[in-house]
Amino acid sequence: MARLLIAALRQAGHEVAVASQLRSFSSAPDGEGRAAIEQAARAEVERLSVLWQAGGAPDAWFCYHPYYKAPDLIGPELVRRFGLAYVTAEASYSQRRNQGLWADNQARLASGVERAAVNICLTRRDRDGLAAAIPTGRYALLQPFIDPAAFLAVDPRPEPHALVTVAMMRPGDKMESYRMLAAALGRLRHRPWTLTVVGDGALRGEVEALFSDIDGGRIAWHGERDTAGIAAVLGASAIYAWPGTGEAYGLAYLEAQAAGLPVVAQAVAGVPEVVRHDVTGLLTPPGDVAAYAAALDRLLADEALRQDMARAARRFVVEDCAINRAALRLDEILRRHIGERP
Repeated sequence: MARLLIAALRQAGHEVAVASQLRSFSSAPDGEGRAAIEQAARAEVERLSVLWQAGGAPDAWFCYHPYYKAPDLIGPELVRRFGLAYVTAEASYSQRRNQGLWADNQARLASGVERAAVNICLTRRDRDGLAAAIPTGRYALLQPFIDPAAFLAVDPRPEPHALVTVAMMRPGDKMESYRMLAAALGRLRHRPWTLTVVGDGALRGEVEALFSDIDGGRIAWHGERDTAGIAAVLGASAIYAWPGTGEAYGLAYLEAQAAGLPVVAQAVAGVPEVVRHDVTGLLTPPGDVAAYAAALDRLLADEALRQDMARAARRFVVEDCAINRAALRLDEILRRHIGERP
């Protein structure tokens, strides 16, 4: 998403430079290693101050995705020194993470959000959460988006009953989604479905084991693919099947829809922002394997419905979620709010 934001800003005519490579991430609230990170952040502030004093400062500091594990340790001080506008995108705040170092991180985050000229939110869920925690902040919505060119270039030729998923194989939410998908497909042995899996990772063996008792030649493991390779696989598939446990929103859903696939996912977190229930796909209650299996079964059984949703899915991405529209919206947001900085 960060790379897409940079591309959209440039498309809108803004000059963008990545100011620092510092990683402020702290995996635990105990503060281990924090002193070194703080020292590195201070050094970056001084480095950029010297650079800007010699060559001129930018108009704004744009920080992507500050949150309790990774606060912005550079921008606020530079904003104070140089009188810059401060902008965040996809900031998030979680009351339940206020423990140890993370509580300090969130206090910093809240201060930055409150002072920002604008905080760009990619889902209503994030905006509402920030506004509840920091009601004095200024917020603007930006629809999640992709550059759909590679996916629109593919002429959809779906194989009947061909399911596809694209996801890394790692612990946590990704593994839980694979677990749910395997359980749901185990209920659909009466349908002649096939599943193509694009992705790889440390848990590939464990993921393959989840499907071992229902494989029987139904599943093709494609490993990691580049964008063109993913687009080609999507173009030959009929339904994008990924439960999406814990997904913030899921750009892969937009890529699948751009390729002309309806989606079957859970109605969790920000997924409803990128999949229109009963229009571009089917969304089921969180954690309900039976409902998820029933949704897959419905699309596998109703080709006319699948085709209607496939057409609507592609239209939705082109009209609402493409980078050209995002560039216009970003430009509008910045022009409206930069002049309102405190």
